[in-house]
This record gives sequence, C-alpha cells and structure tokens, in this order.
Amino acid sequence: MPTRFALVNPRLAAGGTTESTTFEDRLEAALISRVNADRYNLWFRGHTRFLLHDDALIVGVPNLMLQEWLQKTFGDDLREAVQELLGPDFPVRFVIDPLLFQAARAEQERVAAPPASPAASPRAERPVRVERPKSPRRWRSLGDFVVGPCNRVAHASALSVVEEPGQGGNPLVFFGPVGTGKTHLLEGIYLGLRRRSPDLSVRYVTAEDFTNAFVHSMHAHKQSSFRQKYRDCSVLLIDDVDFLKGKQATQIEFLHTFDSLLADHKQVVLTLDCHPRLSDDLLPELVDRLLGGAVWSLLPPDADTRLDILRARSARGLHTIPDDVLEFVASQLRGNVRELEGAIHSLRHYAQVTQETITIELAREALGELLRHAVRVVGMEDISNAVCRVLRLPEGSLNEKKRAWAASQARTLAIYLCRKHTAATFGEISRYFGNKTHSSAVAAERKVRDWLQGDLPMRVNDRDWPARDVVERVERDLGR
Repeated sequence: MPTRFALVNPRLAAGGTTESTTFEDRLEAALISRVNADRYNLWFRGHTRFLLHDDALIVGVPNLMLQEWLQKTFGDDLREAVQELLGPDFPVRFVIDPLLFQAARAEQERVAAPPASPAASPRAERPVRVERPKSPRRWRSLGDFVVGPCNRVAHASALSVVEEPGQGGNPLVFFGPVGTGKTHLLEGIYLGLRRRSPDLSVRYVTAEDFTNAFVHSMHAHKQSSFRQKYRDCSVLLIDDVDFLKGKQATQIEFLHTFDSLLADHKQVVLTLDCHPRLSDDLLPELVDRLLGGAVWSLLPPDADTRLDILRARSARGLHTIPDDVLEFVASQLRGNVRELEGAIHSLRHYAQVTQETITIELAREALGELLRHAVRVVGMEDISNAVCRVLRLPEGSLNEKKRAWAASQARTLAIYLCRKHTAATFGEISRYFGNKTHSSAVAAERKVRDWLQGDLPMRVNDRDWPARDVVERVERDLGR
C-alpha cells in the first residue's frame, strides 16, 4: 500500500531528490506535531497518497468514508500543516485514489483469509498473538461506518479504543436494536487494532461462541485452557451478550473472565440489544460490572444519516444511483441499515433485469412491497401493550379502573408516547386510560418531558428504570 508522497510540483521537484524528500519529511513532521505520531500512523500512513500540484495539494484516499472522517477530524490540522510549508490559503483537495481503493480491498481480503497451515509457512511455529476467525470473514472498518447523531458518541468511543485500548471507558458497552451498527463497530475496533498494533493480543468472539467453547471445555475437562485463552488476551471483543441470558453457569464464568481482564486494565468491549439496566435475565453482578464503564446507545438512523448511508452504499457499486432517488428512498424507509442496504441491492437488480434507468418511478416499482410495509399506523392500544411488554406488566393493566400504583408511572409514560406517536387529543388519551378530564394527560406528558430532560429514572414494581432507555426500548418495540 503506498505510503510515500508523490511530489509533482515542478518548483519543488526541480531541486532533485533532496528537495522532495525534505518537503515530505517536513510535511509529515508538521502533521505529527498537530495530531501526534500514533494518530498519524493510524489514519494517514498507508491510507493516503499526497500529490502536490501548483494549484493544490491533492490528498488521495481509498474511500468516501475515510475522506469524510479525515476532513472532519483532521482537516484543519492538515490545512495548517500545508499552509505552514507552502504559504497562506494554499488549497487542499481530497479525491478517491484508485490505487488506494484497490489496496484497501486487497487488505480486507488478506485479513479475511484463514491462517496458513504449518506446512505452508516456515514461520508457522511462531505464536500468533491476534485471534483470527475460523472461517474467512471480511472485516468492516471504522472508516466505512456512517456517522450521524444516532451513533456519533459510540463511534468516537470505538476510535478511542483503537488509539488507546484500556485507557478510556472500560468496559465499553454498545446497545441498540438490530441493524444499527453494533457489530460493525466491534469489527472496526478489531481491524483497527490489528493494523495499528499487530503484536497486541486481540480476541473477537460472539457470546454464542463463548458459550459453546465453555460448555465444550466443561465436558472435556479443559477449563484451564479455556480460561487461559480468554483471560490472557489484551483486548476482548464480545458480540451479542444477550445470548447469555438464562445461562447462569456461562454468565458466572464470563463474570470471572470479565473481572480478571479489568483487574489487569485490559480492554473489554461488548454489545447488547438494550441498556444493561433493562437486562433482567443477566446476573445483577454482571449488570453492575457493565454499568461501571461507558454505555452508549445506537439508534435507528435519522433522515440525514439514512441519506448518508444510502449515498455511501451507492458509491460502492459500479453504477451510482441518482441523488434524487436516494433522497426519495431515505424519506420513505425508516428502518435499520440492513433495510437500506437491501433497498440499494433491490434497485440495482431491478434496473439490471428491466434494462431501465434508475428513477424515482422505477424505485416505486422496485421497492413497492418494502415501501408499503414501511408505513404503519400506531394506535393507543399498540403503545399500551408495548409499554406493558417492555416493563413486564400484565397486558391491559395501564387502563384498568383499580388504578394500581405499581402501574402509575408506566401509565404516565404511555400517555406521553400516545401524544408523540398518535394524532389523539388529550381528551381522547385521558378517556382511553380511564381519566375523567384531559388535565391528567397534560400533566403526564409534562412529567415525562421532565424525566427525559433531567435524565431521571421512573419507578415500576419497586425498581428504578432510566426513563430515556425505557422510551427508546418501547419505541423499538413499536417499530417491529
């Protein structure tokens, strides 16, 4: 992969090799002084190509995602470094470099390839510190992750792990519904650490694989080797911890593994479908450990992020999709990332089969079923049932006449969500939940807004629940 500067500015090249080398070293030093050596090696070295012309410094990058990340994160530093050497207002432009694009794809394929057999490699007897999956896998990078308000903090936390594992939030917990990018972040951390610190012992595993390995070690009486495998690593990445629910023995083993790693200041990153506090089927001790680090949510993408995702996926194909079509799809589909990716594949396949140009009208035809199912009317009964499911209350308990105190705050939450997601008036909502006047619904909505603005808990069945997390979970339940 190219790592050196290609200097084609005749003013600098005229002096021969010494002049071009001097400029290269000076520009690299100027950048390092601003972003530090580790960040330069992680994000620039091997991932960028610099072409110096009379009118601008061209920064070649392998893909649009890395371009946007570099511009957003290091754009000012890069411009300052260039202007320090070439004068004020010297422009900097980013372009997608075909050589870097091909090199990045080759690197992904190399990382995904299974390890060589001992007979094929004279160095196979050397210990391999980085855990490789048993089957080929194309690892997604953090540079390919589309960042928006729904995931910005989680993405930034993943980057901090790559730059300084064990120094920030530990454990680091990502939670959110399916298709919001939790696994992508874990893969990006794995790939970033492997590139940045190839000698670091990094282990990526799903909770299901952890469970299967633990059960196998029990039956084979090899618990010692199992524990050594998971406790001697420097970074443990574990996906879909929800799989451990109800498996008490595995949870206890994982808890001991967890404690061992944290005691040695080793980084642990894991994913869940919901906030740890809402995971009733996990051991209280394990939930307590998870809450001791940094817990960040990933939500379904908002409209702007959906459009960015569609643009990024469109740019990966041989033929891009017109922007007005992407804007139409982003406005109509409100699902997760996989649904958006599926829409892109469906559009391209439909256009290929029909031999037609991709337009908004063709998108309506190709995505007809998907668009119809994307429109769903939510009623007050839907909301009441969803709140009961999430908070594990008997169905129908929110509008019973006996007005049980245990359900009062859950009822308050349901009233707020009815105002948010339905066209019902305060009077209609009040009557549905058994109140005589609309003033009680007005007060309930105001109370929940105070909970959310103050990040306060709500109490149900003698237990405090984070109001913001409950709202997010009920809304995810409604979206199913």
